[in-house]
Amino acid sequence: MIEIERVYDEKERSNGYRILVDRLWPRGLKKEDVKADLWLKEVAPSSELRKWFGHDPEKWKEFKRRYFRELKDRQDELDVIRSHAKKGDVVLLYGARDAEHNHALALKEYLSKSGH
Repeated sequence: MIEIERVYDEKERSNGYRILVDRLWPRGLKKEDVKADLWLKEVAPSSELRKWFGHDPEKWKEFKRRYFRELKDRQDELDVIRSHAKKGDVVLLYGARDAEHNHALALKEYLSKSGH
């Protein structure tokens, strides 16, 4: 199973292989604060797409369309996630404030549509 979790949340940490999927390291956090097993920044949206989106809910549908197009060229990196998901639970870590409109949520959707 693939779950997502915000790196800044103080709640109890989810179990599983923890993959940070942000292009940039989360502000104000040290490596030990994030508790990630892997930093896979290559699966994050391009800087251009991230800046264009700006976490604007009005752009969410178009953001996902563009992001999914970018992910088609990231199969090797996606295979890393798929490989860990076959072995057990995976937690995709992200830093965005918006829990309903962020790339980790879109990435989880993409992976579920493509059979993990």
